[in-house]
Amino acid sequence: MTKTAVLFDLDGVIINTEEQYTEFWTVIGKTYLPENPDFPSQIKGHTLTQILSAYFADEAIARQVVEQLNDFETRMSYPYVDGAIDFVSELRKAGIPMAIVTSSNKAKMECLYQQHPEFSQLFDRIFTAENARRSKPAPDCYLDAAQALGLTAKDCFVFEDSISGLTAGRDSGATVIGLTTTIPAARIASLCQCVINDFTEITVAQMCELKNKKKCQDI
Repeated sequence: MTKTAVLFDLDGVIINTEEQYTEFWTVIGKTYLPENPDFPSQIKGHTLTQILSAYFADEAIARQVVEQLNDFETRMSYPYVDGAIDFVSELRKAGIPMAIVTSSNKAKMECLYQQHPEFSQLFDRIFTAENARRSKPAPDCYLDAAQALGLTAKDCFVFEDSISGLTAGRDSGATVIGLTTTIPAARIASLCQCVINDFTEITVAQMCELKNKKKCQDI
């Protein structure tokens, strides 16, 4: 098999935190943007940088939001997406390198490690917000992660759930697989080669076949 690697986003891909973040942003919306009841749905799949830029121009308020988010993340639970650990184990057995490529910062990752001490040992590399030259949807994070693993992004598979992340993966040239944990399949299908609900719906062999297929249904 041609040398390849798998690059995973974190939230909504490996860790199932969508409902908790919806709860958090609903409270933030009611507190700071009561005139915009659709705020939580409008920001689904957006990075923190994008949210702050679009909705919190006041720097003092933006700092408050970040502080509240940081505090919330210390109290969150970090359950794995269904099938994620089995899929990662299958990749490891196949000798395929893996990396996490997330917009989360190191402080948030420390919270995750407290609940999952094994997490950092599951992957060859973990890239956080501090490593990114530009935030998603720019493809830089995936280009840089692939290079760090000795490959080009075109050699790699990317698993993403958000519009910005899927766009970053697509524009990097990677083969992109979308998860419906954050956004319905109909909205993300055009940005990826394949859509799955979770990792119980795909095997490593099926993933590798996507290199020669246009869409999931061709497998």
